[in-house]
Amino acid sequence: MTDSLVLVANAGDDSISTFRLVGDSLERLAVTGDLAGTSTFVVDTERDLVYAGVKEGGGHASAGIVTLRLDRASGALSAIARHDLPDGSLSYLALARGGTVLLGVSYGGGYGFSALVEDGVVGEPVSRFEYPNLHAVLPSNDGRFVYAVSLGADLIAQYALGDDAALTPLDPPTVDAPAGSGPRHLVLNAAGDAVYVLTEFTAQVLHYARDVETGVLELREGADVFDPSEGLSVSRFGADPRDEHLIWGADLHLADGGRRIWASERTVSTLSSVAVATDGSVTASGSFVPTEPQPRGFAVSPDGRHVVVAGELSTTVSLYAADGDQLRLLQQVETGRKANWVRFV
Repeated sequence: MTDSLVLVANAGDDSISTFRLVGDSLERLAVTGDLAGTSTFVVDTERDLVYAGVKEGGGHASAGIVTLRLDRASGALSAIARHDLPDGSLSYLALARGGTVLLGVSYGGGYGFSALVEDGVVGEPVSRFEYPNLHAVLPSNDGRFVYAVSLGADLIAQYALGDDAALTPLDPPTVDAPAGSGPRHLVLNAAGDAVYVLTEFTAQVLHYARDVETGVLELREGADVFDPSEGLSVSRFGADPRDEHLIWGADLHLADGGRRIWASERTVSTLSSVAVATDGSVTASGSFVPTEPQPRGFAVSPDGRHVVVAGELSTTVSLYAADGDQLRLLQQVETGRKANWVRFV
């Protein structure tokens, strides 16, 4: 990849920064404001539309989803539509079916939904579901199934996605994560036969085998992505990880054509990876890279050569060159306060 865009959400500045990656260098092109507390977004690259979750504020009494059009030349984002969310702001957004279906979940509100999208306008929810502290949602690669992670209930809810965007629970409707692990984010491999979940309280990458026909998940094993030399203890719901020096997993992304998964841990601010074998099983690398303070969000470039990391306690993003389980710092660039979401587009 020689020339691509990177978007970073800055919750503390109510903004999204747009960067251009050229070779081994990042240049900030634009900063788009008036996005109250934005901390999650998803990009429809075919139509250059960005759906950003925002909190109440800026003249709006409720949280919402703001649709923005991306100008790839200037990096500017312009708002074209808004959908209000009276039941609370979102922790994750995802698109399915070529950008025609929007999926969202709310950590604070404990609800998730599916909705149809047309010309950037988000329709009313077709289906709605409720689990405590929903943190992430993701469709299967073929758009037939949807998975939603409940950190509060230590489970993954699994659904069939209908042509009308309706969600129908599978049999069984949920699959467990280890008790007290706090499943947080998830990714699916390209083959569709494995799902990987990062836990917040134990910082493990969990491997679930996936039946590509039925969509049902089955837990196989996990690998740690926290530094054992730091003396971190297992966390729990409601604890202050930094104050008590507890494990605090955050984000994960596939790399190296699915042969590696990178994950972030926020208390001691590291990135680490697990190797993915041909059977989908995972093995910890044991290598830990210090990075931006409190790295809630990061992203791996589509070609796997670069990683961009944001820190909630920093105003910069770091650009790395990736080589196996090693990262080499190339650059730090100003973005904004409480940066927490990163995507290549």
